[in-house]
Amino acid sequence: MTTHYSNIPNDTKAVPIASCLPKRGLYETVFKRGFDIFIVLLALPIILPIIAVLAFLVARDGSGAFYCQKRVGRGGEIYRMWKLRTMVANADQQLKDYLASNPVAHAEWTTTQKLKKDPRITPIGRVLRKCSMDELPQLWNVLIGDMSLVGPRPMLPEQQELYPGLAYYNQRPGITGIWQVSQRNESTFADRARFDTDYSANITFTNDVRLLLATAQVVVRGTGY
Repeated sequence: MTTHYSNIPNDTKAVPIASCLPKRGLYETVFKRGFDIFIVLLALPIILPIIAVLAFLVARDGSGAFYCQKRVGRGGEIYRMWKLRTMVANADQQLKDYLASNPVAHAEWTTTQKLKKDPRITPIGRVLRKCSMDELPQLWNVLIGDMSLVGPRPMLPEQQELYPGLAYYNQRPGITGIWQVSQRNESTFADRARFDTDYSANITFTNDVRLLLATAQVVVRGTGY
């Protein structure tokens, strides 16, 4: 039977999540964080001008260039994740109204927590998502330690009830990862736990580099979103 975080016995849930996590390897505990910082600092001179140009283009409709949202971090800690805005203003209410009037879309959202045809996304936002360029501001989250370059897809606090297992909580969420370079639009939300478990069991420098290179291919091919 699949174990859901919400179904963990009360005596276990009373203990902080971090104390229930499995022992981590040397790369994850010592070198992974340094690798993240090194790559971010190396990329900043190139990335910052790109973010500035994209922010200008996004802000032309007057709704602001950046979007900040609460996400669940390692050990269940809540942090604020930054992205370039890809949706219209009042997107959350628009989603509620759209799902309430569209049963097919509601079923898709319930299964995947995503919509292939999301009416909230702006024209430029659709381009940014295809190339995964809306994720660039998350380099700040990596630099301050909220996230890693490679890890599980960041999860919303309200999605914890839907997540089967605990693998997510053993890692910092990643800008990219196994789910992000997979056929993500075809997978269910519950599939993410399998991806997270696979990654957690194989956190190595080689695997992180491989996933970063695979991400570069996604960006070049425009197969994100």
